[in-house]
Amino acid sequence: MTGPATIRIGTREIGPGRPAFLIAEVAQNHDGSLGLAHAFVEEAANAGADAVKFQTHIAAAESTLDEQFRVKFSQQDDTRYAYWRRMEFTADQWAGLAKHAHDKGIAFLSSAFSVAAVEMLRQVGMAAWKVGSGEVGSHDLIRAMAAAGGPVLLSTGMSSYADIGNTVALVRQARSPLALFQCTSKYPTGLEHVGLNVIGELRYRFGCPVGLSDHSGSLYPALASIARGVDLVEVHFALDRRMFGPDVAVSLTPPQFRLLREAIDAFALLDANPVDKDAAAKELAPMRALFNKSVALVRAQPKGTTLTAEMLTTKKPGTGIAAAELPRLIGRRLACDVASDRLLWPEDLE
Repeated sequence: MTGPATIRIGTREIGPGRPAFLIAEVAQNHDGSLGLAHAFVEEAANAGADAVKFQTHIAAAESTLDEQFRVKFSQQDDTRYAYWRRMEFTADQWAGLAKHAHDKGIAFLSSAFSVAAVEMLRQVGMAAWKVGSGEVGSHDLIRAMAAAGGPVLLSTGMSSYADIGNTVALVRQARSPLALFQCTSKYPTGLEHVGLNVIGELRYRFGCPVGLSDHSGSLYPALASIARGVDLVEVHFALDRRMFGPDVAVSLTPPQFRLLREAIDAFALLDANPVDKDAAAKELAPMRALFNKSVALVRAQPKGTTLTAEMLTTKKPGTGIAAAELPRLIGRRLACDVASDRLLWPEDLE
């Protein structure tokens, strides 16, 4: 099952041979504070993100009082439903966050968890639609995203290959560009469960750009995936590990995030500049002469001496008789006195 090898998010073309697209996932780390959400936009841009991503929750449209906390972390919300209510922003507030991101030169993304959230974000303007791992089976939600236009970015943290295939078929039936993310829905994800091998398998099976959405809280999975040529990287982002929130423990801080940006840029530069070994050797010939060795005497010898193997050695630099020529000099006679603190030259020989 194959599709387009590249997609576009805003002005960026994403796919094989291009630098990885780096997403700072804020999720709920703003803890319901609009001001803090804007601070995240600022810091994500400063840390080198290509996009900042939030989650758009509308409690009445996606949840009920029957929903339980995965981990009861909140000190002020009696129910999960109340927590989602506190995480809500208005359409105007989302539009303000999107404008802030655009003003900082990065894409604005937000995962929608209901059709109502898709409609709200559609009016704000979305460069792409991120589908969380828990929503792979929400076909009404995915159809709404596809109908709104733009690429669909699908996380696969809870899905089998059959599940993924069904949703991929749905997205392609809607003629939407597609990218898939390897993801492990454990918080935090141990390094032994990250599953970098799945990235290549997703690319092989579905023929689309692939990414890593990481919950390890470590730099290593993202760095390893970048080195393997992943197309997109999404990591949770916290201003400080001392912040409060369910995702802080699995997040990277701005200095760590900046290292990912530098790695992406450095790896892209490395990949974009293949080296011709023969041309490089020619260019470095003067340096090679300094580092190589030439034939010299072990000890000073007088004129007329017949050279033996024991008398000869090699010393720097490589500007005299080449070291490889040493066997040919055995049995030759010196035409003059030769000291041991200089090279042996052709004119020293009869």
